[in-house]
Formats: sequence, C-alpha cells, structure tokens
Amino acid sequence: MNMKRPVFVTLLIMILLIVAACGSNNGSAEAEKPAASDTPSAVANGLKGEFEIQYFVGGYGDAWWIDVIDQFQKLNPDLKIKQSAGPKINDQMKPRWIQGNPPDLIYIDGAGSNPRQMVEDDQLLDLSDWIHEVSNVDGEKITDVMIASPEQYGGKTYNIPLVFGSYGTFYDEALFEKNGWAVPTDFDRFMEVSEKIKAAGISPYIHTGVYPDYILGGFVYPAIISANGDNGQILKDMGDMKEGIFKSEPVLKALRQLSEISAKGLIDKGAPALNHTDSQMQFLQHKAAMIPNGLWLESEMKNDAPSDFKYGFVPSITQAKGGKFIALPYTSTMAIAKKAKNPEAAKAFIEFIFTKKASLNWAEKTGALMNVKVDLESSNAGDTAKNAMKYYNSDNTIVAPVVVFNADVFKVMSDATIALTINKITPEEWTERVEAAAAKARK
Repeated sequence: MNMKRPVFVTLLIMILLIVAACGSNNGSAEAEKPAASDTPSAVANGLKGEFEIQYFVGGYGDAWWIDVIDQFQKLNPDLKIKQSAGPKINDQMKPRWIQGNPPDLIYIDGAGSNPRQMVEDDQLLDLSDWIHEVSNVDGEKITDVMIASPEQYGGKTYNIPLVFGSYGTFYDEALFEKNGWAVPTDFDRFMEVSEKIKAAGISPYIHTGVYPDYILGGFVYPAIISANGDNGQILKDMGDMKEGIFKSEPVLKALRQLSEISAKGLIDKGAPALNHTDSQMQFLQHKAAMIPNGLWLESEMKNDAPSDFKYGFVPSITQAKGGKFIALPYTSTMAIAKKAKNPEAAKAFIEFIFTKKASLNWAEKTGALMNVKVDLESSNAGDTAKNAMKYYNSDNTIVAPVVVFNADVFKVMSDATIALTINKITPEEWTERVEAAAAKARK
C-alpha cells in the first residue's frame, strides 16, 4: 500500500498538470489568432460546396482572373471552384440564365452582355444593403476604396463596378509644348487654344462619329453635370428617363456648348463618318490635335503611335474657369445571380478582390484600371492610366455616376448628337427628339 500511494499521487499530479497545460495551450492559441479584421473572411467562413464564376475574356485577357481565383482557392481548399470563361462565354451561358440555372457570380462585359437587361429580367441579386456595409479582407469598407460608386437601378444596386475607365480629352503633350499651346482646363481655354490650332492648319477636335459614345462621354455628359452645379444626379435622372429631364436647362447649356464649337468650325468635318481606329489614327498623325476617347486609347494604338508621341489627358474640358473636372466613367461590372447556389462564396470572393493589392495586380497584368484607388506610380501601368489615376485621387475631380441608358433612347440621343455636331439640328430640336423617345420608352 505504501508503495502504491506515491504512484497514485504522482499519476494524479500528472493528470492535473496535463489538464492545466491543455487549458494554457487553448489560451495561447486564442492569443495567437489574428484579430478579426486581419482574418480574411474567406478563411473565417470556411467556404465549402461548389462555386461557379462566369467571366468574359477580351482585351484584358484572363491572367488576372486565373491568378486571383487560384489565390482564393488556396484560402478555401474545400471549395470547388468552376471557371466558365472565354470570348464567347456570354452567348454560351445565355441558355442557362434563361433556364434559371446560372453561375453564382458573373463579370458582365463583352458582346452579348447588358446589365440593365439582366436587372429588368430579374436575374441579379439585390446587393443594396450588403455592398454599402461590407468591408474587404483588409478591413476597408469596399465603397470607400471604390473610384466609381455602384450603379443604381430605381435606387437599388444589383451590380458592382470592377473595371474602371473614364472618357476624357487626349492631346499630344509634345505637340502642345512645341507650339506653345496651353492645355485646356476649362471651356474658355479650350475655345482659345482651338482657335490657335485651327489657325495652324490642324483640326482642333476630332471624334468617332460612328460610335457617339465617345463624344457623349468625353464632352456632352461632363458638360451637363458641370452645368448642373457639379451634381451627377442629373445623369441618373436621364438614365431613369425622368419626365422633362432631357429638356432641362443643364442639358440645353451643354448642347449649346457643342453647337458653338461646331458653328465655329472647330470639329473635324469628316468625323461623323469615322470609326474609332480611323479617328484615332488621324489624331496620332497630328491631323487633329484633340480627341474625346477612353483610357484604352494608349493600349489600343500602341503599335501605331509615333515614337515621340506623348499622351496627355484631361477628364473634361467643358467646365467653367475654376470649375472641377468631371470624369465620366465607363465600367465593367460584376454581380451575383439571384438564383445563385452559393451566394456566400460569391460575396466572400468580392470581399477578397476589392483590395489595393488586387487593384495593383490588375494594373500590372492588364495595363488598365480596376475600380479601387491605388498608387500606380511604381506599377507597370501605362502613362495614361497613371495620369488619370492622379485625377481620380484628387478632390478637384468629380467622378460621375455610372449610368446605363435605355437602348432605344440612347440610339435617338446618339443620332441627335451627331446631327448637332454638323449643325443639322439645334439644341432645342435635340431635346425634343430625345424627350419624345424617353416618353415612348416610359410607356
């Protein structure tokens, strides 16, 4: 008995020590865990099941997508991710959307895609409450790091801008410096320098008449917002076809600016018949000094630009002296299907990619901009993208809301705008035509 008691006591002490140690280890494990804000939600959620992403592969390629999806997969090893992608993916996936068997997440871009139509067809999940509260995996509120805010459809958000670009006015810095021409930073300066350019035998302003989006985005819409006291709500009202909006004074003032430069012969007369590459080539060859275009210009014409050509860019030229620049964005968006089978994985993926790191990765892999503010100075993005980002990070630049117009109204608006650039109609006739089209669409 005397021999057994010490053994028993020893065993009891050992058990107590082990229990104590286990309790201590649990405490240490909790202490070593990163704070909630440092833990990627994709990891915290422990995502499982199947998750399908549909994305269009076009000019931006698919390198970024493959990279970020691979990263997300490593964080969620139990998640089975399927990528449905390619240049014709929109047409290929259309039957599934119609049949009510869509992927979970979709990047809406390329031929055959129309976010407004998808909203009207009730195919997308309402993200209004979620997107305005959610933070990314770095703990930053997603809407705070965005350049362009989410689109609104009747006051609700169904899709989120992923890729960001904006229209603006381009010029050759080298040509302007050589001739001592001042860069137009407001409408009066634009008119002054245009007269000097015209006197030098060069068309001051050329645009892509075959695709009126360019002059609408680069001139008309910014002018309307400036005339509306820098309030972009007017563009939303136009997108929603609010009765009488196309006859409002800000719209008329902007149209009169366009009519004025046309009447003074500052717009290249051949512009209405030109497509994008033809007008861009004339610009690169100094047959025209300025062109309204998008941030894709430098990349699209990289094989055609002279070696000494230096892209200059300003977001808008229609504001009054001292007025703020208006950046008219174009975006490609992403959305979650209303009938998604794994909406939680889709939301976690959005939280994962809307970060500065992913934005820098996008710039380096595509040369374009993602819809997240980030310093690009040390990146491989092009000069145009870097210069543009400086404007977007400035308090002196207003980024207009993203608006998708009714297709029939946009067609009438486009045709009327081209007619206005060659003085075939008056600004008042423009408003009559477009307001009538909006009234018809409202019915």
